[in-house]
Amino acid sequence: MSGIEDYMLPCLNKTFLGFECMGCGLQRSIVLLIKGQFVDAFIMYPAIYPMLFLFVFLIFDRFTTIKHGEKAKLILAALTLLVAVTSYIIKMFVH
Repeated sequence: MSGIEDYMLPCLNKTFLGFECMGCGLQRSIVLLIKGQFVDAFIMYPAIYPMLFLFVFLIFDRFTTIKHGEKAKLILAALTLLVAVTSYIIKMFVH
C-alpha cells in the first residue's frame, strides 16, 4: 500500500554532503501532524508549531486587518527561525 511517505523529497544536503540541513524532518513532521501524532511531530521538527502558527496568521492577515499585524508577523517569523536554528544546533552538536 502506498502512502504519502512514498512521495517525500529527499534532502539533497544530506544525500550529497552527508549531513542534515535545517529543514530536515519538516516533511515527516507534517505527515505526523496529519496522522494526529502531535508530540512526535514536535520531536521530529520542533519549529513545526511556530511555523504553523505563522502560516495561519499570514493567511488570516491576508483577509482581515489586524492591529499591529506587521509586528506580530516579525515576532512569529523570528520565533520560528530561533526555534529552527536552536533545534538544528542541538541536533548537530549534542546528539
